[in-house]
Amino acid sequence: MKALVLGGGSLKGAWQVGAIQAVLERGFAPEMIYGISAGALNASFLVSEAGKQYRKYGYVDWNSVNKKLISFWLKNITKPEDVGILKSYWSLGVDTMLSRFEGLLDVNPLHEKVKKYVTREDLLKSPVKIKVGAVNIHTGNIKYVSATEEHFMEYLRASSSIPVVMPAVQIGDDHREIYLDGGLREVVPIRKAIEDGATEIYAIATHPRERNMEPINHRSLLNLLDRIKDISVSQLENNDIDWAQAYNENLMSIYGFTLNKKIKLTIIRPDESVGIKLTSFNLEDIRNSIKSGYIKGDEIMSSE
Repeated sequence: MKALVLGGGSLKGAWQVGAIQAVLERGFAPEMIYGISAGALNASFLVSEAGKQYRKYGYVDWNSVNKKLISFWLKNITKPEDVGILKSYWSLGVDTMLSRFEGLLDVNPLHEKVKKYVTREDLLKSPVKIKVGAVNIHTGNIKYVSATEEHFMEYLRASSSIPVVMPAVQIGDDHREIYLDGGLREVVPIRKAIEDGATEIYAIATHPRERNMEPINHRSLLNLLDRIKDISVSQLENNDIDWAQAYNENLMSIYGFTLNKKIKLTIIRPDESVGIKLTSFNLEDIRNSIKSGYIKGDEIMSSE
């Protein structure tokens, strides 16, 4: 199975779509796409668009699919208000005191945009399968779901809900099924792809292995939360990638027979931090991030 694995990274998802374009241009046609957080949103767009094309033409033009994803970012994600609107201090204070806190941001602007482009019908009709991961905040366990799951769209929303910044998502009517960003447990879901039988994987992460972090205004709550997220996500991302590479390097064998099947694994990630922040960005920032991702992706693909 050929799998495209898309890691989390909030607005760094713009960098990711540029790298995806470089991969798809070289002829890679995924049979399965996995996503966490921003990667889950990108994955759902790709699979949904592939479903639309397949229903209309009977085939999928992957180059066209990702160009539409790039166009989505350039047209719809151009300023902080496109992702979420900061709630008033008064409402946040009241909600916190009454134990009904649901995130610092109203993220309906983002999800209303996503709903226009991603439908469960197209996901189910797509010849390409999808899985996204979200974490149950009561149990701490990560759960991967496919489009066949009745509440898939709710899990998708949960997978990209940054803790504290965005609201937790209840799945169905069960108050115990409350989910948040899958990046709390795994950032680049390579392990899941391998468990499902993938033999060729292109994994696109959004953080460099080593980071030189610039000072921030730590008294700004959103800036502080963004920095905390970046620190933890970077380490989890390294752990996910290190595990996958170690899996390939340490295959067990008995009497000359390999117990695990070696996979073709290609990792694409930036060399330096992608300088785009949830609290302050514009169209030019998005455009530059996409371009940067494409350049790095093309460099990796050319070296294969």
